[in-house]
Amino acid sequence: MTTGIQVETKVHFTSGNKGRRRLNTGPIAPPVEKGRLPRIARMLALAHRFDRLVRDGVVEDQADLARLGHVSRARVTQIMNLLQLAPDIQESILFLPRLQQGREILQEHEIRPIACKADWKDQRKAWAKLIDAKFSTGELTKIAKRGNSD
Repeated sequence: MTTGIQVETKVHFTSGNKGRRRLNTGPIAPPVEKGRLPRIARMLALAHRFDRLVRDGVVEDQADLARLGHVSRARVTQIMNLLQLAPDIQESILFLPRLQQGREILQEHEIRPIACKADWKDQRKAWAKLIDAKFSTGELTKIAKRGNSD
């Protein structure tokens, strides 16, 4: 006597071409957050990616990055200088809320003078001053000042 084989798997439906519904196996993909990441957060992530490429030997140096990216060496240096920010400031930048519409919250040119400061305590003071000047109240102030309890 034979017994039937039972297979269990998770499935979900998605919209296909021309409104057709498709049956897909596996769990449902998590929903994508609305809005766009702030440009400064994308630039900082790019700086980390560039740093990894140089350290892993994929590219020889920043000049190679500039040639590959069709940008000037000065621009690559500006991007890489974001890595000089204190770790808690970098974290605050990377976790800035997504922008639903309108202009950027923070501009890269506002961050550059902070990154040029050698001492992280000085950077944190300048960061707090920038955030206080930009935002008097609200959730963003709490996010931006996270880890700045010196």
